[in-house]
Amino acid sequence: MYNMLTIAQRTITQLLRDPRTLALILIVPLVISSLIGYSMPSKDLLNSTLPAILAMLVLFFGFLLSGIAFLRERSQGTRERLMASPVSRQDILIGYLLGFLLFTMIQTLILFFFSIWVLKADFTGSLWQIIVFQILIGILAVCLGIFISAFAGNEFQMIQFIPLIIVPQIFVCGLLFPVDQMPIFLQWVSRFLPLTYGVDGLRAMMLQGKSLTNIGKDIGVLGAYAVGLMLLAGISLRRGHGA
Repeated sequence: MYNMLTIAQRTITQLLRDPRTLALILIVPLVISSLIGYSMPSKDLLNSTLPAILAMLVLFFGFLLSGIAFLRERSQGTRERLMASPVSRQDILIGYLLGFLLFTMIQTLILFFFSIWVLKADFTGSLWQIIVFQILIGILAVCLGIFISAFAGNEFQMIQFIPLIIVPQIFVCGLLFPVDQMPIFLQWVSRFLPLTYGVDGLRAMMLQGKSLTNIGKDIGVLGAYAVGLMLLAGISLRRGHGA
């Protein structure tokens, strides 16, 4: 536990010492939220699309932040030094997860409260439960970013994974078009993509007033994806070190 928290603290300190990265973490969600919110022709449209947009942005920002930051740790040799120390892979991965998750949570809260307080979007359901579910999406995003970073040789290659990993989910998760109006094969594809369950869960909570206990399937799928990705990340971490 101590090693895990030490790695998390070091990760947080590293990001806090980079003012440009910190500024981007705080400002970019505000800019994107403003563009989306003020481009909506009506408040009803904003209210109906906001849950899907929030789920997509949390996944996107969390994936990008964790993937690039974890890749930078590798390029600077920090990760290899940790692997050579007595610290277990589990402590390394969870430590990085906790460190990246803090900033993902900050971005999530910025996106949500800016939409509610500034854009005046309406929602039903419990505020804290909605935030908890968004944090779960953030955990998934960080796990996905850490795992995918193992296949990128540099930050440019990490960016190139966005059209491959994130964009297809945006098109088939129901954000742009209803899933039930898509071709059958795309409906099947959407069932295997985590963003679909993030969108469905947030819609159920924010538009229908459902609680966490009512969206157990969505929580279970997102949680299973997060655990599976962390296990795969542990395997890739070992192989990367061995290489």
